[in-house]
Amino acid sequence: MSNFDLVIRLFLQLTVILTTCRIVTILGRRYLGQTDVVCEMIAGVMLGPSLLGLIAPDFQQWLFPKLPIITAVGLKIPNPSMSILYAISQIGLVIYMFLIGLDFNTKLLKHHIKSASLLSAAGIITPFILGAIASFWFYHNGDFFQPKVMPWSAALYLGASMTITAFPMLARILYERGLTQTRFGTLALGAASVDDAVAWCLLAIVLASVKNSLSIAILAIGGGICYVLFAIFLGQPLLKAFTRMTKREGVNRQTLTLMLIVLMFCAWFTDVTGIYAIFGAFVLGAVTPRGEFAQQIRQYTEFLTTSFLLPIFFVFSGLNTQIGLVNTPTLWGVTLLIIAIAILGKGVACMLAAKLAGENWRESATIGALMNARGLMELIILNIGLEQGIITPTLFTIMVIMAVITTLMASPLIAFLLHGTSYEKSLN
Repeated sequence: MSNFDLVIRLFLQLTVILTTCRIVTILGRRYLGQTDVVCEMIAGVMLGPSLLGLIAPDFQQWLFPKLPIITAVGLKIPNPSMSILYAISQIGLVIYMFLIGLDFNTKLLKHHIKSASLLSAAGIITPFILGAIASFWFYHNGDFFQPKVMPWSAALYLGASMTITAFPMLARILYERGLTQTRFGTLALGAASVDDAVAWCLLAIVLASVKNSLSIAILAIGGGICYVLFAIFLGQPLLKAFTRMTKREGVNRQTLTLMLIVLMFCAWFTDVTGIYAIFGAFVLGAVTPRGEFAQQIRQYTEFLTTSFLLPIFFVFSGLNTQIGLVNTPTLWGVTLLIIAIAILGKGVACMLAAKLAGENWRESATIGALMNARGLMELIILNIGLEQGIITPTLFTIMVIMAVITTLMASPLIAFLLHGTSYEKSLN
């Protein structure tokens, strides 16, 4: 395809994505009580092989081609059309996670660090153990893991997959509900960020074992620790220069460009180390000085990011979902078992941990519902496992169904639990 052909295809892709997201969001909010982020995930699934691929398979494959291009000499290369869409989606996700970091209440978290630690531990240990136990049954019963995967690697992978929280989705749900600055919203964000960081480190260990390369795990864990320490102790003081620049002349084009350069570098570094760009962006936002600078940065970048760039990320991830692969009673039974393990290990465990940390039952249950949502972070880790030859398409599909259901549960549960409280006005 020429560059001109790619641009033509891209414009049509974006038109279909934004139109579908808008329609599904309007209907989902009005009739299902779902937030924009969940509706965009559903829109992505609808545009993939699960719905559009059934109704108009030729058109779906032409518009969102997943098959690689085969050159004249027989070489398979990724389809550039989808590669461009993927790159745009990642830019939107990085900017959005930076904005979430800007809104992260670090002072409130410091006052409740013990509660956040307890919640984070419950959200890691319980689902990991349950997932690891289930993996041994899957390993010896059915076609769920690739033959080259060792039993302990399978246990680490499935445990990490169960540990995942839909961090970007949780952040956006809290943001849309106006709950980011609340005590339980801060606890959920802090715990979810730690849980996902641990899950990605576990994934790095699994990839290291599959590829027989210990350096992958060392780079991810060591690089992540070094990045966080640098951001807190050196980056935070250096970023105060933006505050001084803002006081003199406000946030102009030069200041905004410089901030975006820093953001892109942090995203690059954390992607290279293996803990992925979203955590680099979130940490940068969390250590960026608050005040006029943060407010103006949000004002300049928020609308375009949430309205245009971010929906592309959710739709792109949803395109990989093929629900039709689960087509036997046995597989549906396994799917229900996975869903039950997911809810028990994450939602119930985090609810009990929040109660032990001093929250009331209503807010504890709300935290559990938030932490239980897996969303598209789960889809990302599942896609990596499929591409790297760890899991089979069967287990991939089962885990995707679990991710969709646990995410769909979140918004109605939150609306129900917060009904009649001081938070209810944020739900309207």
